[in-house]
Amino acid sequence: MSRINQCFTNLKEQKKKALIPFITAGDPTPNHTVDIMHSLVANGSDVIELGMPFSDPMADGPVIQLACERSLAAGTSIKKVLDIVSEFRQTNNDTPVVLMGYLNPIEFFGYEEFTIAAKNAGVDGVLLVDLTPEEATDVVQLFKANGLDLIYLLSPTTTPERAKKICKLASGYVYYVSIKGVTGTASLDVASVKRHVDSLKEITDLPIGVGFGIRDSETAQKVSQCSDGVIVGSVLVNCIAENQQSSSLKIGEELGKILLPMRQAMDA
Repeated sequence: MSRINQCFTNLKEQKKKALIPFITAGDPTPNHTVDIMHSLVANGSDVIELGMPFSDPMADGPVIQLACERSLAAGTSIKKVLDIVSEFRQTNNDTPVVLMGYLNPIEFFGYEEFTIAAKNAGVDGVLLVDLTPEEATDVVQLFKANGLDLIYLLSPTTTPERAKKICKLASGYVYYVSIKGVTGTASLDVASVKRHVDSLKEITDLPIGVGFGIRDSETAQKVSQCSDGVIVGSVLVNCIAENQQSSSLKIGEELGKILLPMRQAMDA
């Protein structure tokens, strides 16, 4: 059983939901990231989504775009991201790590080379924002052959027919985008999220994580009641930006002030 499957199985047995933070690898520098990842786990995180910095992150709002700029300016490459995961795995072999990013850097690296290197580093899954189902067949086979889950995005505008097609290709979990637009923008309509998640549960047995628009313990708690996982990104990345001159341990403390109340609210 993969780390991701084991994680969601354990949570289900405990009647808990996954808390899934997103940060950009190498933000503010590559030397910060491993300590920050350990802080995320210490403050109740179950899965870590680690952004691979890219110069044109089309699905991301300004907060994460700036994080990519800081990371790239600090010299973060795909290889460096994999090195970060390898270092994290030296002291944590349980927490699933999902890399999130875009096709361009992976194509440049080479799909097969990337897949093998990611598996060797201890990566559990990959979410490529701009990989469409029509283009994914060979990539899915390659990832599955190397034991990597391919996470897919679904949105409020995804048709039922397309959702079925995507869910057949996906593994690990499905990432439901709760709002129309880029990260860190619109307010969250929890009732609408519940309707869409309930519809998705009729077509897939995969866990469904909900992201975009979750900023505090109240929204995390509400979303956890209608999903299998709560994905938190922009509010954490913004916290890193506000503390980018601080040590990794200090940044971890500040992130904990956001995450721990979410964890507590979700478990209440």
